Amino acid sequence: MIRLTTPAFAIAALLVATGTHAADMPKRKPGLWQIETRMAAGPGMGAIKQCIDEKTDNFYQQLGDQHKDKCTESEIKNTGDRILVHSVCRMGSSVATTDATFTGRFDSDCRGDIRVKYNPPMQGMSEATMSITAKWLGPCQAGQKPGDMILPGGMKINPQDKRGARQ
Repeated sequence: MIRLTTPAFAIAALLVATGTHAADMPKRKPGLWQIETRMAAGPGMGAIKQCIDEKTDNFYQQLGDQHKDKCTESEIKNTGDRILVHSVCRMGSSVATTDATFTGRFDSDCRGDIRVKYNPPMQGMSEATMSITAKWLGPCQAGQKPGDMILPGGMKINPQDKRGARQ
């Protein structure tokens, strides 16, 4: 199984860490999206390409919903041109306080800046900062089904596949 810290799971990890309901976030336009995740304390991991449809967005909503009971605070504010997220959630033996800002048109491109503080530190980290950029590229590639992700290096996975298939 791929760890949640890989770029392929950055959005899912954010939803789980914040207890955020994906239903409160704008839906992504169906088609092929390029997603890049950068951690502040390291090099970028490269872009992934993911085929998106409504079922894919619903899958990530369900991931976030599974962990909402671990949060004492969870707030999303849509200011028109920005979406602000704040949450306080238990992650194992640590409490994660997350603040994120998302900007963009959401049907064609968006950017997210995320800061998470852990108390006590989680796996030696007291704070993590990352940015996510996403851009709609057009229709999904031939042979690509909704949920398929093409990782840097060409490996294809689909997190909606119960087997976690890799090709």
